[in-house]
Amino acid sequence: MSTLSVTGLVKDFPAPSGTRRKLRAVNDVSFELSSGKTVALVGESGSGKSTVARMIAQLEKPTAGTIELDGQKIASAGRALRRYRSAVQMVFQDPFASLNPYHSISHHLRRPLQLNRQAASADGYDEKVLQLLERVNLSPAVDFIHRRPHELSGGQRQRVAIARALAPKPRVLIADEPVSMLDVSIRLGVLNLMAQLQREEDLAVLYITHDLATARHFSDEILVMYRGEVVEHGPSDAVILDPQHAYTKRLLAAAPDPGTHPRFAGLRSKA
Repeated sequence: MSTLSVTGLVKDFPAPSGTRRKLRAVNDVSFELSSGKTVALVGESGSGKSTVARMIAQLEKPTAGTIELDGQKIASAGRALRRYRSAVQMVFQDPFASLNPYHSISHHLRRPLQLNRQAASADGYDEKVLQLLERVNLSPAVDFIHRRPHELSGGQRQRVAIARALAPKPRVLIADEPVSMLDVSIRLGVLNLMAQLQREEDLAVLYITHDLATARHFSDEILVMYRGEVVEHGPSDAVILDPQHAYTKRLLAAAPDPGTHPRFAGLRSKA
């Protein structure tokens, strides 16, 4: 069982030129991710939730605070940092931007397999690429390996991105608004796929979203962020059904009712 702990995370960015002030995007954020659980980080655009995700993925360096995986702080360089980056993978918001348009789907999946030495031969890598595509319900897999990203639909591209994140056999998956760029009709399928993979792989998942309905149905806990700070944190049903903070109440008032809105028909219930 893996646990990722975030304690007192802070991120400052330089203010516009001509001033010495700094912009604090994230302030004193703390939480834990455990295997088999999903934590949703919810907030409006600019609330700091994606910055938190990027710091955990080591795409941004924290100004202060600590990030630990199974009690070990992140190393600054070397093999330990590479092991951390293999264990903590990220699925980005825009699948077209996150996939190199020059390379085939096979290349996108084969590269992380090779970097993490997941097979002993060329044939072994070919087989694992096919297995990854089948895992994300791109079947028959042989129909996809030679295509390039622009030859796939948005939902198919995001499934490839999820398969790429699975290639290093991660313990933690960060999903940064993984369905916001997709058509409404295919969002549920991608979210159900991620929920299924989480159960099968016993992943710890951080789900970044502004959608309270999916946050409730696909997560165990919800953290609500406002202006860089966590203003409410608790079990999903408690946060949605009995919000305590005024900002959470405003978010809920602005959202459609998932119990009556047709967009949310078919959402799975948490186990």
